[in-house]
Order: sequence, then C-alpha cells, then structure tokens
Amino acid sequence: MIIINNFIEYKALEGKTIGVSAWHTISQAQIDKFAEATLDYQWIHIDKERAEKEGPFTSTIAHGYLTLSLIPYLWKQIAEVRNVKMEINYGIENFKFGQPVPVNSAVKLEATIKTVTDLRGTVKVVVAARLLIKDQKKPAYSGDVIFLYHFCKE
Repeated sequence: MIIINNFIEYKALEGKTIGVSAWHTISQAQIDKFAEATLDYQWIHIDKERAEKEGPFTSTIAHGYLTLSLIPYLWKQIAEVRNVKMEINYGIENFKFGQPVPVNSAVKLEATIKTVTDLRGTVKVVVAARLLIKDQKKPAYSGDVIFLYHFCKE
C-alpha cells in the first residue's frame, strides 16, 4: 500500500501505476444484497437455475454497477491518503464494461494515477481504474475515477 500525505506526494505519482488491491470474490449473497439495495432484480443476476439454463454465461453474473461500487473498498487497499479534511468521489468518465463477472469470480483493482491538479486548494486526482478478473485476460471494466481531496494545512 502506498501512503500519500499531500499534493506534492500525489503529484509525484502522476503517470504511474501505483498498485493493485487484494483479490475479492463476489458471492451470490453479495449479488443478492446488491439487487435488494438497488431494486435491480434482473434474472441474470439472481436466478441461478434460469441463468444456468437460459443465460449465455452458464451462471449468474454480478451487476455492472456492483463491480463499480467496489472501487472505494478496493482503492483503500491500494492507497492510504492521509491528512485529509474531506475526500469526495467526484465522478467517473470513459468507463467501458469489457466482460461480465460470473458469480464466485475473484476481482482486483489496478490503479494508475493519470493526473493530479491543484484547483486553488482542492486537489483533483484522476485515476485510471481497471477491474481484473482472476484467470481472464480482458478486464471487467476500465475507465477513469475522479477524486477530490481537501488536505489539512501543514
């Protein structure tokens, strides 16, 4: 894990792949809880028997937005940003889903710092994120995650 204490340390990471998270297995229980939380009960996610018989993947698959929602959890395994008054998940851009994530697949996040900009005291960081699936060449998704940080005065 990398530790970042301020704008200068963040800026020094610009253009670098800073790491990957640990593997996280997406279980059917997690998929079902996500379906309940979002009211997205599409059968390809929650109906094991139907997914095995009728679905193109021979199993249920994680919701795309479930895999996106793992970014904050997995990001915190890659970088610890200290000395922060406030951190804001500002946005996502240019995201493409490359392939579905079958139930019980292990995934991990790979992060590259694209840009670090000081916007008069607010630090805007664009992170290129790729969600890798164990034993697969193609990522589940790739795109840019944007964080805003308000660092404490040093």
